[in-house]
Amino acid sequence: MTPFLELTDLDIAYPPRKVIREVSFTMHCAGIGCLLGPSGCGKTTLLRAIAGFEPVEQGSIRLEGAELSRPGWMLPPERRRIGLMFQDLALFPHLTVTDNIAFGLRGWKAAERRARVADLLRLVGLTDLAQRYPHQLSGGQQQRVALARALAPRPRLLLLDEPFSSLDVTLREDLAREVRSILLREGAAGLLVSHDQFEAFTFADEIGVLENGRLRQWDTAYHLYHQPADRFVADFIGQGILLPGQVGDDGRVHTELGIVTGMPPAGCVAGDDVEILVRPDDVIHDDASPLQVEVAERAFRGAEFLYTLKLSSGARLLCLAPSHHNHPPGRRIGIRLDIDHWVMFRRNRTVTCVEAPPVP
Repeated sequence: MTPFLELTDLDIAYPPRKVIREVSFTMHCAGIGCLLGPSGCGKTTLLRAIAGFEPVEQGSIRLEGAELSRPGWMLPPERRRIGLMFQDLALFPHLTVTDNIAFGLRGWKAAERRARVADLLRLVGLTDLAQRYPHQLSGGQQQRVALARALAPRPRLLLLDEPFSSLDVTLREDLAREVRSILLREGAAGLLVSHDQFEAFTFADEIGVLENGRLRQWDTAYHLYHQPADRFVADFIGQGILLPGQVGDDGRVHTELGIVTGMPPAGCVAGDDVEILVRPDDVIHDDASPLQVEVAERAFRGAEFLYTLKLSSGARLLCLAPSHHNHPPGRRIGIRLDIDHWVMFRRNRTVTCVEAPPVP
């Protein structure tokens, strides 16, 4: 099967600084992906290169097998059939909803243009607001207009540059879910840029985590969470701590909380120092447990408390517990580890991941 979108060994520079280094990933079908990472990691630069606004210094970009960019040559943006939905939306304030959507359809026959706009108005649920102006719409409605305008010319791929960042958290996730549904119904592929992992989880089938211009991992949200490729991904995705441990003479990993049930991966020998990724949901509050730790902090989350627990060594753990377990800082509570999937790191490199749970 020909990959849908393929980036191969991509380097992009703003001389004298190289901002993208050896990035490679593939979307194998016209699905929905996301480039995720902190500010300044190169997400938008990659998006601009795919759109045709940034030249590449090394590597190539292909869409459905056709080359879009290589060193010294770029297919012009207008010939790529790639749509863009910007962070600031860039709606024309003097045009109605209908005219904003129709803007990208210049050159279409009038009847075809009217039919396409009518279809999109129905698709995004704005038929009754067709003659309003952008300032008369809510933020979410403006987002839908921008989406309809970007989809109007039937692009093969829609690029979305943090389009939901100005919205509150609840509306952002709801709209990301709605935009995903609209893209699927329209049959368009999408690639989102975001710094919000929950938005990425809601929106994308596959996610690429970027750090300082390098792609650390391209995978599903499930595998990013349970099988992070390195420390950066483990720290950036979800919450958790790295619990120190050491491989003993018996070949098992010894920690402050006792001997872990998972065996160390191949390559570890007695005396090796390791770190074990422990998520809040791996730590079970159990009053009957002989293992007692001190509550350092607590954060009320409605149905749950997120406890920060202090071990005797000063190391910290995070623990989620039902909110009827209300323990103030300074109290000692019982805990036990319940880890189905062990992720261990050693001295600046990943050792391995073992015992992956079945994908739900």
